[in-house]
Amino acid sequence: MKKKSLSAKKKIHKKLLSYLKNPLINKIYKKFDKYIKLNLNKSNFAVAVSGGADSLALVYFSKCYSVFNNTNVKYYHVDHRLRKESFVEAKKLKTYLNKFQINCKILNWVGKKPKSNIQSLARNKRYDLIYKECLKNKINFIFVAHHMDDLYENFLIRMIRGSGLKGLVSFNKEVTNFNDNLKILRPLINFKKEDLTYVTNKVFKFNFEDPSNKNTLFKRTRIRNLINNLKAEGLNLKKLQLTINNLKDSNLTIIHYVNENIKHNSKYYKKKHYYILSNNFFNQPNEIVFRSLINLFKNIGKKYYPPRGKSISQLMSKLRSEEIKKINISGCILEKVSNSFIIYKEK
Repeated sequence: MKKKSLSAKKKIHKKLLSYLKNPLINKIYKKFDKYIKLNLNKSNFAVAVSGGADSLALVYFSKCYSVFNNTNVKYYHVDHRLRKESFVEAKKLKTYLNKFQINCKILNWVGKKPKSNIQSLARNKRYDLIYKECLKNKINFIFVAHHMDDLYENFLIRMIRGSGLKGLVSFNKEVTNFNDNLKILRPLINFKKEDLTYVTNKVFKFNFEDPSNKNTLFKRTRIRNLINNLKAEGLNLKKLQLTINNLKDSNLTIIHYVNENIKHNSKYYKKKHYYILSNNFFNQPNEIVFRSLINLFKNIGKKYYPPRGKSISQLMSKLRSEEIKKINISGCILEKVSNSFIIYKEK
């Protein structure tokens, strides 16, 4: 690198790091730094960049970390091409971040776009594009900017859908496996959106907010508005957080017994990649059997998303009420063999 370019780079880095003198920004960064040291063990990571205020706060803290530790952090923005303006916005985002020595790669969703279930399908495509990019660069960790407000929204959405205990608290996890090669990390899950917006306004003085965030056709937007209305009526978010934490503790207890059931009442044959279940596997409380089956189907099927809870519930009802010889679920086969059941991948 030329002397002039190196000097300009150092100047930019010095300016970025100077914001850490701000007490709030410094406090968040220290927790962010501690989180990385606890979860990554000096591994490289990538950052999913949306262009929103919370996302850019994550970009800032990741850049500071890379400067302090001389690491190469990758930044990826997915242009879903669902709006005419998205191409221009993506280009502006890339250009703007370049001014801060942050190279953000734009990944494009090419092909026919859905007309329904848009947000869910867009999310799946986003992770798929980022995963492929991470695979090319031998990166096993992707940071996303989910924060405390997202946690509350997700909790209420799942409650309305009638989710069980696991569904209600699943978003509270700081680390989620996308698959065997990639983990999704949420280093900002314990921070409020308003604090992250403050960071972005101080450092970048710039952000893009997706218009869909205000579109009441989407359930998440309506839930967000509902939370704001409930706040005005006196909703105590600290008490809601306490409820989520208590449910999380209960969930950990169930996880323990699920693991015990799988350990003692099933056997995995690695060479042929199948499980054999003993009769005692099904002689456990309903929730333990339910989750044990989900874990085994997911492990055999090697899919990011587990089989639908409804499918497993229907399967359990059939197991109790009728003789089942063979059934297909989530790309796997559950087959009765003598007095046991075997789970293997569908060919």
